[in-house]
Formats: sequence, C-alpha cells, structure tokens
Amino acid sequence: MSTTSFVIAGSEATGGAGLQADLKTFEKLGVYGVGTITCIVSFDPKSGWGHRFAPIDGSVIADQIEAATAAHDLDVVKIGMLGTPGTVATVANSLKKQPWRHVVVDPVLICKGQEPGMALDTDNALRTEILPLATVVTPNLFEAATLAGMDALETIDDLAEAARRIADLGPRYVAVKGGVGLPGDDAIDVVFDGQDVTVLRAPKIGDERVSGAGCIFAAAITAELAKGAEVLDAVATAKKFAHAGIVGRITTNAPFTAVGWQA
Repeated sequence: MSTTSFVIAGSEATGGAGLQADLKTFEKLGVYGVGTITCIVSFDPKSGWGHRFAPIDGSVIADQIEAATAAHDLDVVKIGMLGTPGTVATVANSLKKQPWRHVVVDPVLICKGQEPGMALDTDNALRTEILPLATVVTPNLFEAATLAGMDALETIDDLAEAARRIADLGPRYVAVKGGVGLPGDDAIDVVFDGQDVTVLRAPKIGDERVSGAGCIFAAAITAELAKGAEVLDAVATAKKFAHAGIVGRITTNAPFTAVGWQA
C-alpha cells in the first residue's frame, strides 16, 4: 500500500478543477500528491468565461512523468484531461514503462477551446490507448453516452447499459456519474464490476453542476485505492466525499460554483 498518489491531468487556472482540485483531494484524504501537467485551461473572463486551451509539449510531459516516477514509488495513478492525441500517446507510452496497481481514468472528452476534429481524434485515442489500461473509469453522462455509442442516458437502466458497453473497451470497473442529470431527488451513479451493477445515491444539492466535482470524485477513488481500499469501497467513499464538497461549494466571480469543504 502507498501514502502517495499520482495524477496526470490538466491545470485549471481558477483552482476549482483539474490538477489543483486533485492535489487538494489527495491531501484532504491523507495521501501525498504528485502531479504531471498535460495542458493548461484558462477560462476567459473577457469572453463569457469560455475555455482557453494550451497543450504542453509531449517531451515535457514525458519528462515530468519520468521525474515523478523516479523520485517516488508510485503504483496508483489518476488520468485526467489529456487534450490531444499526441498527449494520449505520450502518457500511454510512459504508463507502460512500469506496472501499476491501479489506474483511474476520468475521461475528459472535450474542451470548448479545442478544434472539433482534434477533439474527436483525442476521444478515439483515449478509447484505444488509455481505457484498456484502466482499473476504473468515471465518465459523466455526456462522456458515458459518447463512449457507449448511445444517444442519451435518462434512466438507471441506461446508466447500467452504458457501463456494460464501456467495460467492453477494457476497464475493469466503470462508474457512470448520473449527477443532477437524471430526474428525481437523488444524484445517482452506477458501478459495473464486470458482472454486477451497484447503484449509489445521494440527495441532490441543487440542480446545477459544480465545477470540479468529477475531478475530485476520481481523485478520491485514487487516494482510497492508494491506501489499500477495494474498488467498490473506494468508489462509495468518493461518492460521499464529492457530495460533501458539493454541499460546501464556494461561490466565485465566475458564473459557476466550485467544490469546497465547509470548515
């Protein structure tokens, strides 16, 4: 078991999501966090808070991973936003240089600052090069529908079917996040372990999405796995942790709230 977790993800300049949220989560859950930056997303306050997306050169990403894995005995990693096919290839090649006890993938499929063709190429590369390496993948409704080839996910049965289809791409566990996107009073996620479907529920806290909630959910799974938890237990803990972060959300000058924790 380890007291260190590794994350390979994008930097989000407001601090509410991405690598910043991941490292906060690791610390909150009692593990030391090490991070590699794959890209930089800077919301533009002069243009409706739209995305500005800047990829990091592949050689710089590879150098970061090399340094992190040489300095620390890392065996659990979270993969967040990668952003380009080249970055996907770089990260996949780096991961294959050593064994990993667990790989958690938060499949960030699209950034509004990307050209659509590049985004599609990135999605396809993620499917073929990263998902087969995953212990757990944690798509939201849009990501799950895209990966599963389904038009829409509107019921628990839809979530379960999407999870089964995504499992065919290689990950051992699939946790589909229904969040506030399904009707009813509960935020519902489903976890497919290759045989059975487990349904996780928590009361909805408002009807708006909270920036960073998906990041911290996957990061919390990663931290718990690093400490030795079983996968289903790690996902259940992460659900509670993310719910607490949404309850304690903070208001910013941006037109969205961000995950926070009440003192």
